[in-house]
Amino acid sequence: MEKSLENGDQPKRVTLEDALALTKFGTFNYLAIVIAGMIITAVMLETLSISFVIAVAECDLNLITEQKGILGAVALVGIIVSSHLWGFLADTQGRRKVIIPTMLAGFGVSFMSSFTTDFATITACRFLTGFLVCGGSATIYAYLGEFHSDKDRSRAIMAASFVFGIGCVLLPGLAWVVLDHSWEFTIPMLNIVYRPWRLFLVICGLPGLIGAFALLRFPETPKFVLNQGNPKRALETIQWMHRMNVGTKEPALQIELILEGEAIQKSDDSNEDPKKLKALLKLIWNQTAPLFMPPYLSKTLLVCFLQFGSYVTAHGMYFFFPGVLDKLIRSQDSGVELTTLCQVVYSSQITNTTLELQTECTQSLTEATYGYSFILDVIYMLGFAVMGVIVNAVGRLTILVFVFTTCGVCGVLTIFIEVPLASMWLYMVMLLCSFSVSVVSAVTVDLFPTHLRAMALGISTMCGRIGGVFGTNLNGLLLDSHCELTFGIASVILLLCSVLSFFIPNVNRKLSEPRPSVGSR
Repeated sequence: MEKSLENGDQPKRVTLEDALALTKFGTFNYLAIVIAGMIITAVMLETLSISFVIAVAECDLNLITEQKGILGAVALVGIIVSSHLWGFLADTQGRRKVIIPTMLAGFGVSFMSSFTTDFATITACRFLTGFLVCGGSATIYAYLGEFHSDKDRSRAIMAASFVFGIGCVLLPGLAWVVLDHSWEFTIPMLNIVYRPWRLFLVICGLPGLIGAFALLRFPETPKFVLNQGNPKRALETIQWMHRMNVGTKEPALQIELILEGEAIQKSDDSNEDPKKLKALLKLIWNQTAPLFMPPYLSKTLLVCFLQFGSYVTAHGMYFFFPGVLDKLIRSQDSGVELTTLCQVVYSSQITNTTLELQTECTQSLTEATYGYSFILDVIYMLGFAVMGVIVNAVGRLTILVFVFTTCGVCGVLTIFIEVPLASMWLYMVMLLCSFSVSVVSAVTVDLFPTHLRAMALGISTMCGRIGGVFGTNLNGLLLDSHCELTFGIASVILLLCSVLSFFIPNVNRKLSEPRPSVGSR
């Protein structure tokens, strides 16, 4: 087989891995990467945009501090609640059938949330938004990964993360362009005053809408349809990918049959009516239980904890970043001399200084706050680009250990450095632990078979979101009164993740080496 491929001859019967390699890497792959990146970006914008909204919409929604914390976490709660459902449906009904409708519906709810006038309504809308966009966030990695061979899979996922990095840059940029204005107009029928923050919510949902429409032109993954017992459709998808990549430069692939040894494990309940609740619950259980049994139990627990640890800081600490940064900048502009970053956080307790507490609702943030947020997201974008280039050369373990260790150490240093500006930069580096999320997702795609892959991604993502909710609420409780402890907990978790990365099975397997198929054993 390998000799034939090297000589340019096309065997009639090939494994799916070889078929994907024969399609070449071209237009189709680049489009799939861009679309996947847009959907990942949409999820990020939907969950993190609220951190800017609550800073400028407190008067319109009559928000108090506790309610701001709830709004910051409620979308993640929606994601946590729905992760298992979407993973199950993606593994049984198809990746594409989950991603498209959930992203379209998610945009619809985001549009509706822009017209809310009270805390309860916008909270319900944000929960539904998180519930729906989760269908894309966990499933898109499996969808993208299954269009690529082992050699290109991690690189493709890192490339999609680079597109996501571009999207990260959009967040503070959009916030500055849209929110830094004072225009308003009244909508009498709805009895609301439409201000920039409402438009901001709609704009942040557009990438998901565009990505969903783009996927209407794309097929289901050949891996999934092949495992569903439809080799003819899988072959048609492979031929379509090849035509998109090479055009008319080469003749069509002369493949007659795609071989695949990985079979779907069907239970005795598979012939029961899935509309019956009992049969449906049994099917869900049979789809989930293998992940928590040997040989997958240790893998499941490991990737779940790594995602949990990543999100504790990546989301939990990021949610308060604009507010802490804005407070730092305002205190320095006022001439207040503080030492560590935590003393800046404690500045709300300082009296008789030139730093005055605001008694009016904040309608905008300082331009420097947007600027530093923009710099942080540019670093995200460039970091994902570098990771995509070097991942095959240095390996995923090296990247994970470097990211977790560097971010954890910077978190510790943030507590002790007595130069506020340096502490702020250390805080920013600490937030770069989100690089690990994509790497762990790429590892998860390789660790689990096709019929469990989306479920594994969904559950690991759910654990990550739980970490985000945990981090957000922990910081909300401790940041103002025990700032050092807040940074210390996040740092210790990151350093523990660095150690646990060494226990990922086959993480150092050369990505250019094909995995042996069942048929070759």
